Amino acid sequence: MQGVGLYRVEELRAVEARATEGLPPRTLMQRAGRAAAESVVRRYPDARRVLILCGPGNNGGDGYELATRLKQAQRDALCVALSPPIADEARGARALWDAAGGITAPHLPTGQPFDLVVDAMFGIGLTRPLRAAYLDAARWMNDQAAPVLALDVPSGLDADTGAWVGGVQGVLADATIAFIAAKPGLLTHAGCDASGAVEVADLTIELPAPTGWRNGPEHFRSVTAPRRRDTHKGSFGDVAVVGGGVGMLGAPLLAARAALRLGAGRVYVECIGAPALRLDPLQPELMFCPSASLPRADAWVVGCGLGSDAAAQAALRAVLVRADTVVLDADALNLLAAGAVLLTRSDQTRVLTPHPLEAARLLGADAAGVQADRIAAARALAHRHSAFVVLKGAGSVVAAPDGRYWINPTGSPALATPGSGDVLAGMIGALLAQGFYPLHALLAAVWLHGAAADRFGGDVGLAAGDLPSLAAAALAELRRASSVAR
Repeated sequence: MQGVGLYRVEELRAVEARATEGLPPRTLMQRAGRAAAESVVRRYPDARRVLILCGPGNNGGDGYELATRLKQAQRDALCVALSPPIADEARGARALWDAAGGITAPHLPTGQPFDLVVDAMFGIGLTRPLRAAYLDAARWMNDQAAPVLALDVPSGLDADTGAWVGGVQGVLADATIAFIAAKPGLLTHAGCDASGAVEVADLTIELPAPTGWRNGPEHFRSVTAPRRRDTHKGSFGDVAVVGGGVGMLGAPLLAARAALRLGAGRVYVECIGAPALRLDPLQPELMFCPSASLPRADAWVVGCGLGSDAAAQAALRAVLVRADTVVLDADALNLLAAGAVLLTRSDQTRVLTPHPLEAARLLGADAAGVQADRIAAARALAHRHSAFVVLKGAGSVVAAPDGRYWINPTGSPALATPGSGDVLAGMIGALLAQGFYPLHALLAAVWLHGAAADRFGGDVGLAAGDLPSLAAAALAELRRASSVAR
């Protein structure tokens, strides 16, 4: 697949070992320094005074290489080494910096303004939490008015998981330049805030095919293709939404409205807690009927506000018997985790949409354990339930049953509002009902859901009911671009 591939530390170590065979020492470090210098000049053209904090390993060596090149470009660079370099290549880079007349201070400067601060303390190999002088340095960087650029990985961040190593917060960068390839931890969990804008410098190294990617429209081109004109509502499938226990009628209505906005041909709703409900005044196009009376549905969405009582369990079992394609959300996941229902059909296309606590219940773990490795949790759920999974949260993780995964880059804190998950479930159901390949439908829905929040612009004030129209506008924009490209 095209797009930005994601590589874990173990994979990158193997790639780097193969790449350095036959190359002169420090070749990759020199390439990294050159790429970082080019990034600084391009991204921060007015940054004349640059402070670079260099660690004792090869990440620090990258920092010395950057400093040497910035000095050559007539930038005023200053290095800070809280401890001397211990890696051979880092010592070589430090020697060249010294030979060029570079200045290296043994402690953090006070009272000196800088236009840019560069974090070159620790890279992908960090296994212990930041402490002592390095923790102080991270906090100092976070307090600076100047922007912070991280080399490869913000110091203190687990490159694989996006969690802070040992639970200790490290550097919060405004931008990160990732060497060789993007790391999954840059895009999810704490990495979303720690990494800032991420760019990749491949250092001209050939990479094997990845098993993970950053999600984007290149991964769901079928969804972004404009519709044919010779169609009608029957061309775009039927969605059945089942949920709405007593006091929770809003949840299935939000899902159903989203399914309609995202292009489903017909949308049916059953609110088990209000069987007499026959009209949604805000969306009169929705049709209300008992799901048992439906002759068919191309995609079922079940669980939004469903509840956990006997009626909820019966409704969920009935859907699982009938549905060839089903989205399991909210209470459906909790009932599954409790063992109240079983997934027995091997021919069923399933999508699970848990947040971290729901995922923890399904895995018999706790939410902190899920967050400690979101990718592993999503992949485990996909494998265990033979399902496509989206683990919601900052940097939502989409996992396929075969082990592949994607991390979604769109979205904002504005999505942390009641009902946004119901909307996502309805969006997924709509794209599934239209006949798109399940993985493409899921990737598109997750990306568009986040893009809707991005279009809103703020980080507070977005209501879940606003999302469907914003998502539809984002899809229309992609389809216009696709039409022009054709």
